[in-house]
Amino acid sequence: MNKTLLAAALCGAFTISAHAQSSVTLYGLIDTGIVYTNNQFGHSNWQVASGTTQNTVFGLKGSEDLGAGLHAVFKLEQGFLLNNGAQAFAGSAFGSQAWVGLQSDPYGTLTFGRQFDVLNDLVGPLSASWNTWGGSLAAHPFENDNLAANSVVINNSVKYASPLYHGVTFESMYSFSNKAGAFANNRSYSFGLSYAQGPLNLAAGYLQFNNAGNGAGAVTTSDTSANFIAERQRIWSLGGNYTFGPATVGLLWSHTQIDNVAGVFSFGTGGYLGAGSDGTGTLGGSLRLDNYEVNAKYALTPAWSVSGAYTYTHGAYNGSSPAWNTAMLQTGYALSKRTDFYLEGVYQNAHGAPADSVLSHAMINTLSPSSTNKQVAVTAGMRHAF
Repeated sequence: MNKTLLAAALCGAFTISAHAQSSVTLYGLIDTGIVYTNNQFGHSNWQVASGTTQNTVFGLKGSEDLGAGLHAVFKLEQGFLLNNGAQAFAGSAFGSQAWVGLQSDPYGTLTFGRQFDVLNDLVGPLSASWNTWGGSLAAHPFENDNLAANSVVINNSVKYASPLYHGVTFESMYSFSNKAGAFANNRSYSFGLSYAQGPLNLAAGYLQFNNAGNGAGAVTTSDTSANFIAERQRIWSLGGNYTFGPATVGLLWSHTQIDNVAGVFSFGTGGYLGAGSDGTGTLGGSLRLDNYEVNAKYALTPAWSVSGAYTYTHGAYNGSSPAWNTAMLQTGYALSKRTDFYLEGVYQNAHGAPADSVLSHAMINTLSPSSTNKQVAVTAGMRHAF
């Protein structure tokens, strides 16, 4: 009788497994290299760095077929620094992503948890800073429009993504403050639309933060997921690219309005700059930024590519008109579909901001700020995906 029960149990288990068709995948990306910077706080610097083009992560993702075109889906992802093993988002077990939801083939996907916002999903892929052929170093000043890959992750969020319909995809997301009596304090919401058909890709979106970095909520300072400490940050963005043969060219515009800004996060220092911190000056009042980016990528051979991007950023800050010029060049060579090497250079020039302001110092993304209005960085590294 025991054998009969065991056989029945095993038969039932295999039946459930076959029907559910569930899968769990371990995946990751490792990006590391040597970076030379001509000026960080007044000194040149050589450093081993992780994630200069793409975040170094590992994670688990899974899907279970529930039948009738419905799937249970999840993703748990952690970012880390390869050179010392530290967490990219301090104190977070899965700081890069942590969500679960339902995916319907005809109706779209609804997910809950810590997720990337809609701008990063839809407009980000049109920017050099989101892609491996540009990456984090090529981000717009202070990563003000959240288009660089995986830099800002939003807590307490509910996100809907529509299915693809004649090349069109729509997404929307709302992130709760989770605070009793303070519903709008440190919340976020966004929505966007993309179109992809043949060689043409277009996308546009909007993202807003209320009281970002104000304790727990949508984005926090404790794990550095808030780029700015401010009363309100609003971002509009649109862009497009076109592929012809081995070349892809793109144009992108974004507008960021930041009200009552108190500080900006520097990945290079691991903390917030403002109010005289780190000797870089103050930051306060209203900040408006318009970013205009042109980018291009060309495949010389199936393994060897070259790419470049230029962004002009025009700002308005307390009666002044700060501006930035940011240029990037990269060449990459793939040894396989999963392993490649790259050489990249980035130049940034800042001008027009008050001398006592953080904004008067060049600061290439992920690096500590320059003591002057210019900064140059060159990195040579490798990436491996698994």
